[in-house]
Amino acid sequence: MLGTIRVARIIHLVSAFWVIGLALLIFADVMGRSLFSSPVRGTKEIIQNSIVCIAFLQLPLAIFSGSMLRTSIFSDALGPTGRRMLRTLTGLMGLAVFLGILYSTWPNFTSAYRIGEYEGEGSLRIPVWPVRGLVAAMSLFAAWAYLSMMILDWRGKLIDELEAPGALPESEA
Repeated sequence: MLGTIRVARIIHLVSAFWVIGLALLIFADVMGRSLFSSPVRGTKEIIQNSIVCIAFLQLPLAIFSGSMLRTSIFSDALGPTGRRMLRTLTGLMGLAVFLGILYSTWPNFTSAYRIGEYEGEGSLRIPVWPVRGLVAAMSLFAAWAYLSMMILDWRGKLIDELEAPGALPESEA
């Protein structure tokens, strides 16, 4: 389990560096427009596809750290068993959502790969299949993260079931 969380952290780090790269690209594009009347070609297409990738790369760690959108209005009113049931219900819903995304994305990914689909006209054409493949892969990873967190929860191996759950190190479990 801890290896999976490490992978989620590495993927999150990749997304952070990707954001820095986009910031530098935007800066170069703005400076190119302002100073040289020559923007960086394909900036729009790169940013457009990168935003989706960055968002999906950040999902698994958000799930493992308990940082997904949540409210404490219901959980504060419940006891430990009620909170566990509520976490299980939200985990099942998250699992269903990401398996649904995977199910709906997979045919589009395989089709885009097979036909060599591109996005963008003129300055830069970007292949679509890597973005769709990343969405599919991260949806599968997010579904696995929800399932893993539910298993950890029912085994009593969460660090803090009220705040940011995560997994207990093996030595403490």
